[in-house]
Amino acid sequence: MWKLRSSGLSCGVCANFQIPSPRCFMNSITTSSIDVKPKVPLYLRPPSFSASLSELTKWHKWAKNLASSVGSSFINLDNGPDSTLLRRELNWLLQDLIELQHRSVILSRLESGNNENPDVSVALRAPLEEMYCVWRQRIEKRRPFQYVVGCEHWRDLVLSVQEGVLIPRPETEVIIDLVEGVALNNAPELAQGFWADLGTGSGAIAIATARALATHAHGDACGRVIATDLSPVAVAVATSNVQRYGLQDVVEVRKGSWFEPLKDVQGKLAGVLSNPPYIPSGDISGLQAEVGQHEPILALDGGISGTNDLLHLIDGVASMLKPGGFFAFEDQVVTDLSSL
Repeated sequence: MWKLRSSGLSCGVCANFQIPSPRCFMNSITTSSIDVKPKVPLYLRPPSFSASLSELTKWHKWAKNLASSVGSSFINLDNGPDSTLLRRELNWLLQDLIELQHRSVILSRLESGNNENPDVSVALRAPLEEMYCVWRQRIEKRRPFQYVVGCEHWRDLVLSVQEGVLIPRPETEVIIDLVEGVALNNAPELAQGFWADLGTGSGAIAIATARALATHAHGDACGRVIATDLSPVAVAVATSNVQRYGLQDVVEVRKGSWFEPLKDVQGKLAGVLSNPPYIPSGDISGLQAEVGQHEPILALDGGISGTNDLLHLIDGVASMLKPGGFFAFEDQVVTDLSSL
């Protein structure tokens, strides 16, 4: 086994490298059923609601005062957001809420306190009553901002997220950097094969990998990605994200735990990727409230030592990969694969 270490990652290549002949397995794969209807992110909703500028100004003043009341109390409590970050989030929320055509003008008037024509109607993507509710949840319940607006910006993607789906982190982008900079640059024929993203969540890794495979593809090569997740909410959200980026013919989402939905491609995968749970069970209660109280425990809790799922993946990956296949798993616990 050839091994490569990068901060927070376990990765490598299966030995006995052989160049595979290009082929596709997609015709033998059927898409899993979707049990949950995903929510539509705020910025994708139609501007079907309205409020007067004075009503919007009143809400904005209330929301800003609520954010300012936090000060540094959340930082002192669990390294949570301070008032500066919350006010920045409020501006992002307004950008998603107000319809595009007059957004810049309305935002400017809100910031300047311009009270000219207070009865002018402003088109919104959600009613103000909902905005009062979600912003109070953001502050008082510490609900993650990404769940409030229904999306997260990750790499060059805007991915739908909601309760029950892990919010993709910037550090997970390193997996895609390794796919492009190590696997596909050193073995470009891997772009022709099948890859798997285990525990896909929002589908972030699967979608970014599919785009990377397309960039490195040659001729009629047909690199594909299978994304698996045990959570029906994650399956629905990931499928929705895949469809929104027009990748439904390239990325298939299957419901099931880790390798279980991949029996038909055992020993045939060019690459296996995952961001498994790696937080020790005893550390969950000490997490930032936005994480520990709202994000899915299934995607966070890695058992007593934090390595339960990581060890399971490492034990099973060799039987899933074809000769020369690549794998990369994110972790924050293991520092030396040779010790496993």
